[in-house]
Amino acid sequence: MAAPVVDVLIVGAGPTGLALAVDLARHGVDALVVEKADALFPGSRGKGLQPRTLEVLDDLGVHDAVRAAGGPYPVGMIWQNGIRAGEHRMFDETEPGEGAPYAGPWMVPQWRTQEILAARLAELGGAVAFGRELTGIRQDDDGVTAAFAGGPPVRARYAVAADGGRSTVRRALGIGMTGETVDPDPMLVADVRITGLDRDNWHVFPPADGSGFLAICPLAGTADFQLVARFPEGTAPDLSPDGIRALVAARTHLAPNAVTEVRWASGFRPRAAMADRFRDGRIFLAGDSAHVHSPAGGQGLNTSIQDAYNLGWKLAAVLRGTAAGSLLDSYEDERLPVAAEMLGLSTRIHRGQARRGAATRQLGIGYRDSALTAETRPGLPDDALRAGDRAPDGVRGGIRLFDAFRGTHWTLLAVGAAGAAVPDLPDLPGLPAVRTVRFPSYEAYGDGVFLVRPDGHLAWAGTTADGLAAHTAALTGR
Repeated sequence: MAAPVVDVLIVGAGPTGLALAVDLARHGVDALVVEKADALFPGSRGKGLQPRTLEVLDDLGVHDAVRAAGGPYPVGMIWQNGIRAGEHRMFDETEPGEGAPYAGPWMVPQWRTQEILAARLAELGGAVAFGRELTGIRQDDDGVTAAFAGGPPVRARYAVAADGGRSTVRRALGIGMTGETVDPDPMLVADVRITGLDRDNWHVFPPADGSGFLAICPLAGTADFQLVARFPEGTAPDLSPDGIRALVAARTHLAPNAVTEVRWASGFRPRAAMADRFRDGRIFLAGDSAHVHSPAGGQGLNTSIQDAYNLGWKLAAVLRGTAAGSLLDSYEDERLPVAAEMLGLSTRIHRGQARRGAATRQLGIGYRDSALTAETRPGLPDDALRAGDRAPDGVRGGIRLFDAFRGTHWTLLAVGAAGAAVPDLPDLPGLPAVRTVRFPSYEAYGDGVFLVRPDGHLAWAGTTADGLAAHTAALTGR
């Protein structure tokens, strides 16, 4: 049977694969998402969306649904012997600003984030093929052929592995995964219905009598709680409903029957690992297939969605013929250092060596050293916004920058007096369409000319547009 042909095959319908599929669909790319399971992942596991990820989801058209589905993180409540012993702030608090409208993490269970992304994909004409277990993948000069346990093979021009930490694709390619055990103690995570605890606090029960800690967090937008427990090394957590009820009775003041339902449960050992490379020819690794984090820092799902956001516009440009295939080299060049940085942060937070502060919000992640980046302004102060950085939001003269950036286009941002003399540049080498936005002087940028990529990072910064066309020709190979 002839293999169906698509532009991009995405293996895995988790947050990474779905976000990538949504982004490609916006660009008009024919992508197929295949998922081994018969339905979307049912658990809450990655429940925290960081501010930078909220900005990405805003651009993808799902921010309103995400806000409606979740809520802010509750204050931690420490319990001792059945008595409230004090509060604990999980995150350093911050206020939203003009340039960064989302201040702190927003809690949405992972299963709900996936539902929202899948619904958005359906709006754009895409879908997920469930029950498609990948058994083999090979590539040649023109594309990739994937084989499955059932059904016909699929032929694609490119493929993306978004199939998790035990990635079948990564293993088939022989790409190694280098890492370490963050904590030898096993852990349990479960979604439960429980009585006897309020939904205003994240309830923390410190270890006693040699047992590990237990924490029970209300999941915003649902009637569920997420339960997380740590066990001594060598222990095998009991994931059964009766085992979880016994665990709650042993470590809290609640009776076993306070747990009225166990909706999902999983055991794991915290680990940090990263693939030795993020690309093999026409096949890319993204999300957990490329990097596995301790959940302590709330970075894994967020870093993964941002992998997809970085890769989507580049695949689209190459598939449309507006950029040479060499543009795709920048995916690994840009995302591998970011993944390494976030892995280190997650591990330090797990081990109590760092707090959940500004770095966890991921607003400072950028690509200053990327080959796609050109900063041409001399003598900038150390704290100045530079090419490669995330482009801040802002409102002036009835224009909101995030509204102007939203979509699949590039944006030429002309700020202040320096930008006023810049002509509209609808055609730049390698860029299919450029939207010119003139903006009054704004301290977050400084006067000048800024070219904003489709993923909201600055590709160019200058006092004039001199040399800009040469730069876009170089970065796209056109």
